[in-house]
Amino acid sequence: MEVEGRDMASIRGDTDEPRKFDLPVDSEHKATEFRVLSTAAPHMRAFHLSWVSFFSCFVSTFAAPPLLPIIRDNLNLTATDIGNAGIASVSGAVFARIAMGTTCDLFGPRLASASLILITAPAVYFTSIASSPISFLLLRFCTGFSIATFVSTQFWMSSMFSGPVVGTANGVAGGWGNLGGGATQLIMPLVFGVIRDIGAIKFTAWRIAFFIPALFQTLAAFAVLIFGQDLPDGNFSGLQNSGDKQKDEFSRVFYHGATNYRGWILALTYGYCFGVELTVDNIIAEYFYDRFNLELHTAGMIAASFGLANIVSRPAGGMISDITAKRFGMRGRLWALWVMQTLGGVFCVILGQVGSLTASIIVMIIFSMFVQAACGLTFGVVPFVSRRSLGVISGMTGGGGNVGAVLTQLIFFKGSKYSKETGITLMGVMIICCTLPIMLIYFPQWGGMFCGPSKNITTEEDYYLSEWNSKEKQKGFHQSSLKFADNSRSERGRSRVNTTTIPPNQV
Repeated sequence: MEVEGRDMASIRGDTDEPRKFDLPVDSEHKATEFRVLSTAAPHMRAFHLSWVSFFSCFVSTFAAPPLLPIIRDNLNLTATDIGNAGIASVSGAVFARIAMGTTCDLFGPRLASASLILITAPAVYFTSIASSPISFLLLRFCTGFSIATFVSTQFWMSSMFSGPVVGTANGVAGGWGNLGGGATQLIMPLVFGVIRDIGAIKFTAWRIAFFIPALFQTLAAFAVLIFGQDLPDGNFSGLQNSGDKQKDEFSRVFYHGATNYRGWILALTYGYCFGVELTVDNIIAEYFYDRFNLELHTAGMIAASFGLANIVSRPAGGMISDITAKRFGMRGRLWALWVMQTLGGVFCVILGQVGSLTASIIVMIIFSMFVQAACGLTFGVVPFVSRRSLGVISGMTGGGGNVGAVLTQLIFFKGSKYSKETGITLMGVMIICCTLPIMLIYFPQWGGMFCGPSKNITTEEDYYLSEWNSKEKQKGFHQSSLKFADNSRSERGRSRVNTTTIPPNQV
């Protein structure tokens, strides 16, 4: 249901002057259009704040890899030290992402995001005084917590944009944020070079360079706090104080998220698209530097192309998810995700087998397009898994990405058990295998990859209202889920979208 320029007061029938929005909205006041060049409050402003702040965290977390050839000489890092530090940089965010999801559900994405960014910023500053392999590892571990802001980014977009465009919004916000992983491959060598040319020795220049991502991260946090808004109608705290939003219970929110098996499957599969992306961000510059005997800035530029592909690849995944859903509903989203991620695995295998520089670059770019598009496709599905526990599901899925990165680096890229090219090949096989469980995801109201909807009459209302008990329904807590259920009927696909009405006892 699309509502042009109306707010909650007018929907309830209150006589207060209705609030106007610059974008057309549905009955939840989520935008039904995505205008990437707009900065209109609150929808598009939230979009730009979310991706820029997430971008800053990615720049900080992966600021070290492009300078590793210098850092390893300064701190006497072994191959094992470098591998452990890479693992540490993504392992902290495993539980941080799950916690971030629950925090978003209870306190809103604005406070959750800004708080985490400010808490982790000191670790980026302190990297400049790292003096040993242990201190370097600990600082990378602490900095890595910041990329849990991915969860608040996806939660924020899912709270601001309606079903028909939520995949696109999530894809663009996540993709442009992930772009920081590629941008930092260019930024840090450039900053290092400028500082060295000014007169600093190389072992001092890399330390000074870390003040740039640290300052960027700090400014991004304050921008989110000052200019951001949790929901179309206001911030969590204000809406709860006015009675327009109930204060949910942690135990119920966590329970409904943790017991939804779809969230666990998406956590596994996301571990082998986004988790692979994190792994490649950590190893690719050093891989090209060592295998093809390249200059530092040349290896950095090639490595940057992997992350920079996010400017189009992840958004394209979100758009593909929305486009296939218009015709085939949720089943189309699932098929598109499986195909794209499997092809990513195939090209990852090929990347590990090719031996020339030119071929490696071409295959790496193709591989990056598919694996990053799969990330966008994943978060075209996530918003529909649970309405009440959206943050928990987002956190579980995002945390799965980090678990995948940790396991992949532990198995294939820690120490010298495998060469990097062999590790890349085996990582591709892992992607293909771990994508298969997508076939097990089934929504009774929409179906799955191989099965249609349940033969029993099951509606969107049945699915989303099952997260509320009778007492909560009597108090009206389920109303937001009811509106979301109505707005998610597009997931039936074009042929079924208008075939079922809302059961009278659920209105």
